Amino acid sequence: MARYPSLSSFVQLDSEEIQNVYEMFQQWVSELILELDTRDAQIDSSPSTNIYSVVTISDIGRPNAGDIAYVASTGKFKGYVSVGGTTAWQDLN
Repeated sequence: MARYPSLSSFVQLDSEEIQNVYEMFQQWVSELILELDTRDAQIDSSPSTNIYSVVTISDIGRPNAGDIAYVASTGKFKGYVSVGGTTAWQDLN
């Protein structure tokens, strides 16, 4: 998980109004960091690929790049590769 910067809480400012603005900004930054950490946790906990077990790869409707399928009819693993403008299933074994 990423480590996001935070504002120091040891800043002393002359004016009370400036200090209040700084504290409001510090609170906003803390909430932003919490939102970013929450989103990072969601992304980190989701699988990066889907692994299918199918008879043929045509059984898979709309694969995403990085998906893997075991094709039972051929006994092969295939990976869905997206390079440049080309997307296709490639044999892995």
